Amino acid sequence: MTNLVSAEALTVVHGSRLLLDHVSLGLSEGDRTGVVGRNGDGKSTLLRLLAKRQEADSGRVTHTGGLRLAMLEQGDPLPPGATVREAVLGDAPEHAWASQSRVRDVVSGLLGGLDAADVGGLEATISTLSGGQRRRVALAALLAGEHDLVILDEPTNHLDVEGVAWLAEHLRTRWAPGQGALLVVTHDRWFLDAVCERVWEVHDGVVDPYEGGYAAYVQTRAERARVQAFTEERRQNLLRKELAWLQRGAPARTSKPRFRIDAATALIADEPPPRDTVALARMATTRLGKDVVDLEDVTLAFGEGPRRRTLLDHVTWRLGPGDRVGIVGVNGAGKSSMLALVTGALQPDAGRVKRGSTVVVAQLTQEVRELDEVADLRTLEAVERVAGHVRLGDRDVPAGQLLERLGFTAQRAWTRVGDLSGGERRRLQLLRLLMGEPNVLLLDEPTNDLDTDTLAAVEDLLDGWPGTLVVVSHDRYLLERVTDRQVALLGDGTVRDLPGGVEEYLRRRAEAKAGAITDARTQARSATAAASASASAAGAPDAAAVRAARKEMGRVERQLDKVAKREAQLHAAMAEQATDHEAVQSLDVELRGLAAEREQLEESWLEASDLVE
Repeated sequence: MTNLVSAEALTVVHGSRLLLDHVSLGLSEGDRTGVVGRNGDGKSTLLRLLAKRQEADSGRVTHTGGLRLAMLEQGDPLPPGATVREAVLGDAPEHAWASQSRVRDVVSGLLGGLDAADVGGLEATISTLSGGQRRRVALAALLAGEHDLVILDEPTNHLDVEGVAWLAEHLRTRWAPGQGALLVVTHDRWFLDAVCERVWEVHDGVVDPYEGGYAAYVQTRAERARVQAFTEERRQNLLRKELAWLQRGAPARTSKPRFRIDAATALIADEPPPRDTVALARMATTRLGKDVVDLEDVTLAFGEGPRRRTLLDHVTWRLGPGDRVGIVGVNGAGKSSMLALVTGALQPDAGRVKRGSTVVVAQLTQEVRELDEVADLRTLEAVERVAGHVRLGDRDVPAGQLLERLGFTAQRAWTRVGDLSGGERRRLQLLRLLMGEPNVLLLDEPTNDLDTDTLAAVEDLLDGWPGTLVVVSHDRYLLERVTDRQVALLGDGTVRDLPGGVEEYLRRRAEAKAGAITDARTQARSATAAASASASAAGAPDAAAVRAARKEMGRVERQLDKVAKREAQLHAAMAEQATDHEAVQSLDVELRGLAAEREQLEESWLEASDLVE
């Protein structure tokens, strides 16, 4: 394959720290590479070097001639006075970009929510958007262009579960096999497995390559540790635990990476399940009693007049001792409001919230300002101010040991809180909460600013925590790893259990969107029929009716393109999984549904074309 980027002997020194030490590597056409590593080890620096946006202290980077490269950094480069349309599509007329299926997919997949948020859609000014909306616009602007190499630094930040799934699917199908290249830094482990076929780990000044996605990376890394008699016993145990989770999980998690199953099985043969659910539930009942938090016939709404929205409509939802629940939902559906009802920070408009007499709630919010009051303390002092030790499982664990488990070295344990990085502050925030020994723990987007190693350490810590846990997160890997069941807020005022997990949530959302499209299509057909009847009565179609019919034909043609694309994907998947009867049967059901949708679209096109002719 054609080599796109070559790096030779890259060396970067930051202050007194050696970030990269004579690193040589390359990217070729068709590569799909994920970059992982601890915060501060040089992941973003490596990306900027390869994009020629930063100079190395020594070494060089070479691009192939005519390379079309685009990079999404963590900063926000959008001009505040521009509109969304200008930032993403430039001055291209609508018929020009709407005729390109890839650009239409980007606009609908990333920017469709701007209309729902009532902020003006494509005509909204950048300065009026939230941080998450601006991030989506920046990502859309990049993906709408034609590029040979796309470099993404934390692209899943500010995306919900549905947005992450869309982005993974878009990147998988953006290029034909063997064409284009992708390099991405992300802490989203599901995304790594779904998109990447190779992983680079940046650590201690070097970059180690691994074949396969995140699951393969964990397996190979654990096996290397075993073979080389790795001295960091705690680190190896975490890798073994993570691998055991991956092996016990859904088949989709381990089907893509190409590693030796026998070796992986031998490596985790004696590894117990991540947590003893029965024992934890028993301890949680001892600490909490039988009653935790019950939402009984709760109704909650916001806004006034025509803008009033009902988030929860006569909802009854119960949390028991030891429950571990993940919450997913569309933006604005009420996930954070649910947590506020549990804590008591918000009262329902109707119904009641009943809390057990022994309940002690702690919430990890998306803000870390509460650490400002201990900014001048050393990290260990900030933890010990809450408690010197905490009960985890059946033993007391001192504060210093917990700091070490969450990645704080002896030196960092004596660093001022005000000098900690964003990821370190996030870890410290969680640890201080746990030291207070709450029996109900609420985590609101806990993965912000955490690298994959730290996430594994946090999950390991939560495995031994005996209490009721509620997690709101867009990180589906974390949700499935630390919770035992998931519920969804779909924006219709209900709370629905998801026996099929996040995958079921995505399916329900797709069905809801398909229903909305069908309703819109019915309305469009009615409008076309009315215009046709009016034209017939007048003896000839007027110009407005013809324009409406042509617009309808264009819309239908775009939908037919999407259907054809999805049908091709399904046929390919059926060929790949020909020996899996259940998988083929499921794909065939979807294929039949697409055939029915295509037939309806073709009828709509013919109705509109009759008027144009």
